[in-house]
Amino acid sequence: MKTKILLIGKNGQLGNDLQNLLPRLGAVLATDREQLDLSRPADIRSLIQDIRPALIVNAAAYTAVDQAEKDEPLARAINSVAPAVIAEAAKKIGAALVHYSTDYVFDGSKNSPYEENDPPNPISAYGRTKLAGEQAIRDSGVDHLIFRTAWVYSTRGTNFLLTILRLATQREELRIVRDQIGAPTWSREIASASAQVLQQIYNQSDARAAWSEHGGTYHLTAAGETNWYESAQAILQEAAHAPDSLAWFRAATNGKELLARRVLPITTAEYPTPARRPAYSVLSNSKLNRAFGIQLPGWRQQLQLAFSLNSPHTP
Repeated sequence: MKTKILLIGKNGQLGNDLQNLLPRLGAVLATDREQLDLSRPADIRSLIQDIRPALIVNAAAYTAVDQAEKDEPLARAINSVAPAVIAEAAKKIGAALVHYSTDYVFDGSKNSPYEENDPPNPISAYGRTKLAGEQAIRDSGVDHLIFRTAWVYSTRGTNFLLTILRLATQREELRIVRDQIGAPTWSREIASASAQVLQQIYNQSDARAAWSEHGGTYHLTAAGETNWYESAQAILQEAAHAPDSLAWFRAATNGKELLARRVLPITTAEYPTPARRPAYSVLSNSKLNRAFGIQLPGWRQQLQLAFSLNSPHTP
């Protein structure tokens, strides 16, 4: 019998890619915001009780980092309370849970890649609510994998890649922050690595024992590090050679010519935002590699792969 999987957040950047890959592991029922409102705990409990999946993958989150400063109660409902309810309901029926968190649980004061056991200290409402969600899952006792990722982008939705391409059709000069360091990570690679991890667990003769042995928190990001300024430069370099057949690129630029000729570095102080960002939020992936033998490509290679993609929905 196929593993029954509930995917929450199918229309998000990561959820869309997971929806393409998870069917390789089992029978997937995927929900969006209209089908499951994560601000309604009773609805979450009812759905999980009715479906009784063996695995729940929560790819939904409140990710509007700056807006969360003004609307922390809603961010907390989605990022903290909902994961707690999902974990509790999963534990009740014996299901396992995969959940995604963020580099923003750290304050950015370190100058070497963060390990999973480094003390978290979020400096934004978004980071606080995501950390609370992590803690609730651990406290529930449910079999789980929490994947912390960072600087996520996709060929759909709202993200840095698509914003840079849009702005590049409107301005000759882009001013981009250089003093925040991280690892831009393509949602497709996150979904692929997640599927590989789950495949390894469910290939074990005793999956329950495998969850007990390998469950926990892992960092899952692109290899290497960069800053937003260098990332923007790389995007425009790739865009200059993008083929006309690249459907997502045509959609991102609305078919317009790129006008941007210069990318100028600025400081965080020159571009104030409601939410503080970690100055350094590179995550070490060594634990993931030791446990599952998985190493994601470097951030620049991932960007090149995205620009070689014929369709945003090609598996």
